[in-house]
Amino acid sequence: MPRSEKSNGRGTKRLKLDWTFVQRFCSIQRVLFPSWTSQSALMFATLLAVTLTEQLIIYQVGVLPSHFYNVLADKDHSGFKSLVGTALMLIVTNSTLKSVDQYICNLMYLSWRRTLTESLHTSYFQGRVYYTLNVLREDIDNPDQRISQDAERLCKQMSTMASRLIVSPFTLTYYTYHCFLSTGWIGPVCIFGYFVVGTIANKILMGPIVSTLFEQEKLEGDFRFKHMQIRVNAESAAFYRAGKVEHMRTDRRLQALLETQKSLINKELWLYIGVNTFDYLGGFLSYIIIAIPIFTGLYDGLTPGELSALISKNAFVCIYLINGFTQLIDLSTTLTDVAGYTHR
Repeated sequence: MPRSEKSNGRGTKRLKLDWTFVQRFCSIQRVLFPSWTSQSALMFATLLAVTLTEQLIIYQVGVLPSHFYNVLADKDHSGFKSLVGTALMLIVTNSTLKSVDQYICNLMYLSWRRTLTESLHTSYFQGRVYYTLNVLREDIDNPDQRISQDAERLCKQMSTMASRLIVSPFTLTYYTYHCFLSTGWIGPVCIFGYFVVGTIANKILMGPIVSTLFEQEKLEGDFRFKHMQIRVNAESAAFYRAGKVEHMRTDRRLQALLETQKSLINKELWLYIGVNTFDYLGGFLSYIIIAIPIFTGLYDGLTPGELSALISKNAFVCIYLINGFTQLIDLSTTLTDVAGYTHR
């Protein structure tokens, strides 16, 4: 017997990035990583090794322009040919590692989805839980959608975040050290301050999005269920000539869904403005940091060629450190999705 239509989320608690989210997210991780020797844990360790190696190669590629400045300024033909060969080898290696990185993330997504969905199935089909959730519980909407769609999207979003998150502590530490050597304390302090301001701003902008995303997924499930209900009861609806009534009810579900989606889009606009602003400010900030030791006379003893090479190397270090923090800020858009699906 199909269930009756549910209410539009009366009494739904406002969901956000808080301690409840952390507890729920950690409980999901215990399912995905049951032991240190599990398949997910081994793939995670492999991903860490690949991403660290990738970052070492990226650093070598990043400082290549400074070497090119030197050999071109000195008109060193043999050194230039050797450098081109090294550059090609590093670029091919970096491309291969980046592809392997993405491949492992995709395998982790499949493994996580299997583990999480099978765990949900175990709980769902235990006793008469499936009957309780679908018929008796009004506070849990669309359990079928939560298991089939929301779990899949959660695993997909986590897999896209994985490689960037696990390598961030190592890259930030490494490039902070090199930034300090190049610019003194002013460089890391400016970049850390920039990151703190960006984090606070994005945390404020992310707050309203989580609960709206949760509500949108609920209404998506309600809209899909309404069409499934009509399909299952098509014969009865035709017998009672209920087409116009069902048309009105289905359109109401659609309008509620579209209004929520519009609200979500409006809220995401401000988050995107914040994220994109900090992206562009990051590149601008790197040149300000590099200019400070140059204008204070720290590098007055260098020749123009040596100074160009040094500026190129320092620019890469500062820009990559800023980029590391910027990527964490950019992840705020993905984190809102993860939070919404985690609450689901």
